[in-house]
Amino acid sequence: MKEDLKSNESDLISVIIPIYNVKKYLRRCIKGVLAQTYKNLEIILIDDGSTDGSAELCDELFHEDKRIVVFHKQNGGIASARNYGIRAANGDYVCFIDPDDIVDEDYVEFLHNIIIKYKVKLAICSHRVLYEGHKTAVDMSTKESGKIDSKVIIQRLLYADGIDTSFWAKMFTKDILLKHLCPEGRNYEDAACMYLYFDSVPYIGLDSVAKYTYCVRRMSISQKPFDKSKMDLITATKEMHDYIVQKYPKMKLGAERRLMYAHLSTLRQIALSPKTKDSEECRPIVWQYIKAHKGSVMRNTNIPERDRKAIASTNFGYGFFRFSLNLYEKFRHLLT
Repeated sequence: MKEDLKSNESDLISVIIPIYNVKKYLRRCIKGVLAQTYKNLEIILIDDGSTDGSAELCDELFHEDKRIVVFHKQNGGIASARNYGIRAANGDYVCFIDPDDIVDEDYVEFLHNIIIKYKVKLAICSHRVLYEGHKTAVDMSTKESGKIDSKVIIQRLLYADGIDTSFWAKMFTKDILLKHLCPEGRNYEDAACMYLYFDSVPYIGLDSVAKYTYCVRRMSISQKPFDKSKMDLITATKEMHDYIVQKYPKMKLGAERRLMYAHLSTLRQIALSPKTKDSEECRPIVWQYIKAHKGSVMRNTNIPERDRKAIASTNFGYGFFRFSLNLYEKFRHLLT
């Protein structure tokens, strides 16, 4: 007789939702959490100093279900909000949802079942990407499953091979999260932490079926002036690079690929931004790194094809890179 792996709900699971000025999307998100097939939940809403009415809506939602817990704090950024939620969590396991995203009704149960099935402390599912104004989401799942050595997961993270740094679409035991709290006062807290979580366990459970929908809002990045805080991605990825090269020397090429990706991603933000003092100051730093290291990265036969195209577009100078990128962004909606 096939073993029944359905969650028995004896485990309390904390769902942490960091909130800052997302009133438009918040009720939809919470409705999806309350409808979860797994019922033994602690739903932690961390209001990070919202000013758009989100704080008041959190208090309203608190009265609608006894599983909802609300905390209000001064604005400290998403890393601070995540840490607050982690410390406050009472659950045996913890998962995260961003308030402007959507989860399937069995999102929590699916992740919990992975943990039960493979007897692990960290579980990963897949996600979809839904661009605002589109009816169809892009499914990122690979339909693979198994109990996987964490070093393999780290290697795949370095190459963006079905593994990413997002907090969502994952479930953790609380002790894993407490070992490496998010660096506060910095952006890209996920890039700063996720490889450490992966490396804190021997095995990770993976079932690459999409249970989480990441919603990309229709907000032009060109309308967001670049500021120096966006360089935090490079800082976090350099920390990842150095940690992995020291501990796993055989992963050096993958770590170099990931660091190149961080520079290309940051250059993209600079190129799509109106000129600012910060963008003009940071652009030469990012550009010089790419120029100095792109040859060695391109010789790595394992890098994704999109990396090759992005690196190749820098061969004709920054002006061409910026022009081609803006052209792509203008017509990207026709490709997704």
